[in-house]
Amino acid sequence: MKNLTTGNPLKLIFFFALPLMFGNLLQQLYIMVDTMIVGRFVGVDALASIGGADWINWAILGLLMGFTQGFSIRVSNCLGANDERGMEKSIAMSYLSCFFIALIAIVCAQIIIEPLLQLLNTPSHTIQGSIIYLRIMSGGALIVIFYNCFSSILRAIGDSRTPLIAMVMAACLNVALDLLFVCVFHQGIAGAAIATLISQLFAASFCYHKLTKELPFKITKESFQIDTHLIKQLIKLGLPLAFQNLIIAIGGTILQSVVNGFGFLFIAGYTATNKVYGILEVVAISFGYAITTFVSQNFGAKKYQRMKSGVFQANILSIFISIVIMISILVLGKKILLLFISTTPKQTQIVLTYAYDYLFTMAVCLPILYILYSYRSALQGMENTLIPMISGIVELIMRVSVALILPQYIGVYGIYLAEVLAWAAAAVMLYICYHRDLHQLDKGVV
Repeated sequence: MKNLTTGNPLKLIFFFALPLMFGNLLQQLYIMVDTMIVGRFVGVDALASIGGADWINWAILGLLMGFTQGFSIRVSNCLGANDERGMEKSIAMSYLSCFFIALIAIVCAQIIIEPLLQLLNTPSHTIQGSIIYLRIMSGGALIVIFYNCFSSILRAIGDSRTPLIAMVMAACLNVALDLLFVCVFHQGIAGAAIATLISQLFAASFCYHKLTKELPFKITKESFQIDTHLIKQLIKLGLPLAFQNLIIAIGGTILQSVVNGFGFLFIAGYTATNKVYGILEVVAISFGYAITTFVSQNFGAKKYQRMKSGVFQANILSIFISIVIMISILVLGKKILLLFISTTPKQTQIVLTYAYDYLFTMAVCLPILYILYSYRSALQGMENTLIPMISGIVELIMRVSVALILPQYIGVYGIYLAEVLAWAAAAVMLYICYHRDLHQLDKGVV
């Protein structure tokens, strides 16, 4: 375990975030390799099938991750307050909650996947591939939620190295299994989904093993005695984050339905860019996790001025890095995008044009996204998960409104702008609310 309530804030946040950056980058790279293997060895229709499933898959994943992130905030607060018994009970109740949440997610997802894809106007020649992919991925919800639970708790207690090691091993395994299931066994989209779940199961097992060694106490049978008050506290922290992710995904899903109306070549280009987009936000996600853990521990220790200083310094550094990434993507963007596209020369040029225009729009607005992550993460660390959820609603409204209105006047560029304008609207709200909460802390209101 690592205590973040003493020492240089920027140094602590940076070195805590560094393994997360490598881990998240590696995760995005293996997602890209996964997509490249499908696009190259199965075809552009399969790529479009995965693209058509992207937002629904993210909605399920985001829902599960939101709960685990919220649960880990409680663990981090207990560490900052030196409450070992509170940590033990919080972890045990988190495990119980994760189990039942995953079961509910599996049942609900299997019921709604097909009608939802039909509602979203998924093209007839890609819908079956999307259904197969989503049924397999959602069926593995128990694997996904416990992998995220173990890694979130590790980060909450100051260990960002173990999730990185788990990610490295899982990524290597995922690529090997992709090649085996897709190229050797010719299982197509299903093979890619199965490979992902097996690699996550391996990562979850590794994280659990390391977590049990790092904790200064053992989770016993007595730890699992139901504590309804604590479960309510955990759900109170996790539910807004889960809904925040779900709301963002709903906006993306509605946006996907608009995208589907532009044809499968546009879908393929849009999908390729969304895979590269994961790289664009790597540092934002990493600093976000680091800021949440830093703020949460210092909030629990009531070191508010230290908390404020750390967030400010981390925000400046993350914006600087976002500009460096932006320049790199603008220079190398087309070469990266071509790795995902395998079709006729004429279609390749059309798909590449769509993909790069979208990538360019997001890249130049990247600092906005990083500001959004910084303030959202800080608020979460201060146990204010309601405002981040409301910011998700703001994103939803902006994303959907722009996507439904602007394409009528400026074509596909309306789709591109929907994403970045949603970032901007949420970032403004989070900035205002973060400084409002700081002011209340200074006055002793919170």
